[in-house]
Amino acid sequence: MAENCFHCGQEIDRERIPFDEKIFCCNGCKSVYEILNINDLGNFYELNKRSGIRPNDENTSQFDYLDTSEIFDRVTDFSEGNTSLVTFKIPVIHCSSCIWLLESLQNLNKNINYSQVNFTRKNVQISFNHNQLKLSELAKFLTNLGYKPVINLETAEKTEEKLDKTLLIKWAIAGFAFGNGMFFSYPEYAAELMGTSDFWFEKYKDLFRFIMFLLATPVVFYSASDYFKSAWYGLKNKVVNIDVPIVLGIIMLYGRSIYEVLTDYGAGYFDTLCGLLFFMLMGKLFQKRTYSALSYDRDYKSFYPIAVTKVDFNGKQDNILLSELKIGDRIMVRNQEIIPVDAVLINGEGNIDNSFITGESASIPKKAGDKIFAGGKQIGSALELEVIKTVNQSYLTQLWNKEAFKKHETGLDTLTNEISKYFTFIILGITMIAGIYWARIDFEKMFQVVAAILIIACPCALALSAPFTFGHVMRILGRNKFYVKDTLTIEKISKIGTVVFDKTGTITHQKKSDVTFEGTEIQEFDLKNIKSLVKNSNHPLSKGVYEFLEIEDEYYPIENFKELAGKGYEAQVRGNLYKIGSASLVRQESKNLETAVYVSKNDEFIGKFIFKNEYRENLNSLFKRLYDYKIHILSGDNASEEKVLKTIIPNADGMAFNQSPEDKLNYIKNLQDQHQKVAMLGDGLNDAGALKQSNVGIAVADDTNSFTPSSDVIMSGEKLTDLDKYFDFSKDAMKIVKMTFAISFFYNIIGLSFAVTGHMSPLFAAIIMPISSISVVAFTSAATWFRSTKYFKINQ
Repeated sequence: MAENCFHCGQEIDRERIPFDEKIFCCNGCKSVYEILNINDLGNFYELNKRSGIRPNDENTSQFDYLDTSEIFDRVTDFSEGNTSLVTFKIPVIHCSSCIWLLESLQNLNKNINYSQVNFTRKNVQISFNHNQLKLSELAKFLTNLGYKPVINLETAEKTEEKLDKTLLIKWAIAGFAFGNGMFFSYPEYAAELMGTSDFWFEKYKDLFRFIMFLLATPVVFYSASDYFKSAWYGLKNKVVNIDVPIVLGIIMLYGRSIYEVLTDYGAGYFDTLCGLLFFMLMGKLFQKRTYSALSYDRDYKSFYPIAVTKVDFNGKQDNILLSELKIGDRIMVRNQEIIPVDAVLINGEGNIDNSFITGESASIPKKAGDKIFAGGKQIGSALELEVIKTVNQSYLTQLWNKEAFKKHETGLDTLTNEISKYFTFIILGITMIAGIYWARIDFEKMFQVVAAILIIACPCALALSAPFTFGHVMRILGRNKFYVKDTLTIEKISKIGTVVFDKTGTITHQKKSDVTFEGTEIQEFDLKNIKSLVKNSNHPLSKGVYEFLEIEDEYYPIENFKELAGKGYEAQVRGNLYKIGSASLVRQESKNLETAVYVSKNDEFIGKFIFKNEYRENLNSLFKRLYDYKIHILSGDNASEEKVLKTIIPNADGMAFNQSPEDKLNYIKNLQDQHQKVAMLGDGLNDAGALKQSNVGIAVADDTNSFTPSSDVIMSGEKLTDLDKYFDFSKDAMKIVKMTFAISFFYNIIGLSFAVTGHMSPLFAAIIMPISSISVVAFTSAATWFRSTKYFKINQ
């Protein structure tokens, strides 16, 4: 039975460290537990069990640049005297224990004055004594607790996130006017129903009507302003959208009410108008609900560091802002650091991990004189590079400047607007015919008939059906780790006919590989030595070997450890010399389409650990269920696993390998040129262009808080095999919307038949309208919940 770490809750896969009658997965988790208990903060675990975060084991020296005065000023919010304020973005904040711990930092470090968490924005603001605690030390302190701050160009810009409350204010004004309007109109309704009147009502009815007019006017001209703007925008683009008939209905209700008040014909329908707009704006609010913790629109600024280490010709190092970097400057890039600009390698041996840029999972060796593209990560010793392009001219930035990233969705082609085009003209035609007919028979009654038709036909229920349905769908999908950017995306998903998958990190695990050993049998003595040695390396393949070796973890002293960048490393363990790394290190020939770690003992070749991508579970059944869709696979890797992919996806319509980011974007565009609606699933920067070009871009992330490229949807990697359920549920949502349209049309047909024949007064039409809207909202809420039970657990 698998054990879980007491601190972070993750499955123990590498080390098993018993301490204080508890089990931990690493020394980092054990250290955090000790710190919390020493400082009497053990309540952390009582708030939420296993709620801690595994501390990051990467080199924390990457924060040293924060102490440079110019960068310090850029990052901090305030600094005067001994006190500085800084706001760090910490994506891993996820529960009440995280908040409690991060707001108790002053109990862990006496140089911290206070800290305050903004949970929705995943930020923590910290006040600290900068004379006693450096900013870099504060960042390292948080990292050691498991809460590594994200510091990049995007966070350094400190653009204020403004919460747009305009719609909420409009809704509140409509609600205030609706409630008070009902109050002031009650005497009139009571008098009309009872058929009597009294002295006080007759004396104050004009005042009441004027107050209702005053209440309704800001609702019409302010709260409903978005409907007027949308209708005008649609007409400008020669599209009759849903807001055109709504605006006609608003104008008719408001105009008719003013006419009745001025002629003393009646009280008008100001309260009904405010009520309708109140419910419609409520639907808009529901639709606008977003996932503030997630970021759907991201660019290269989210990936690049804020500062770099500049090296002059005398070897002096100086931390400068990335924006100040010029062509010809020389910079130093250390182990695990991102290369921020296109550059040429001057000194050092490069071992570049381009997986986030090209999708190629193997690291690329580089020697002096080689060109290195921005976005790669150096694995190994420090490099000296000469800048050949500034950050704004680099390959990665140019990718973001392509037309695909400038697409703008108008929302004018939705199903609601498609139906409203015909609906509006039909209603106007009926109104004109009825008006002409009644003008010849009873000119006075014509105005009542026309008013009743336009009031009863106002498509408020039609306008409410999509926002409420899609709002429910977004909520249910979100609870099942499929986070949709907006309601328009749900409609686009329902129209998808082609699905394109990136291979590495999407249909394969991002951090897992299938490892096999090929060579002579390794004795237990050597296995333990090799496991001790690979534990000293941060290289992903070394970590993979460590996890593959299922033998008791006994650590033996390492002597004469020597790392050879781009090749591997060697060391002596218990009197024997081991070399671990590339084929050239152990004097062997490598196969072109193979990723492997070679091992020798005392210069005698033992064997090699071969790495293949580990595919996510149950992919075969997923692709069988996607039989209605055309399936394509894209990969930045070579074609070494084409045969494996064909067994997993026998129905694939296309596979392409060695694809650059631009190749992937063009592949999607070619499919769209064949009139196909395309959904693209990817995980890295190399997929960003294709995700943006596609009709629906779905970013797959094993951690939804980590960096994901710009997309329409962010989904959890563990839920990939449920992709067909998300697609089917989106299609069902469209069916529910169509059913609510049918209910709305049924109300309109019945109401219109009475209105056209002169058997419905404008007052009765105004009463019927809200009833139809409320029934539509009730139906769509119940139908969406019921339909979700087919695909997901009922506790939604």
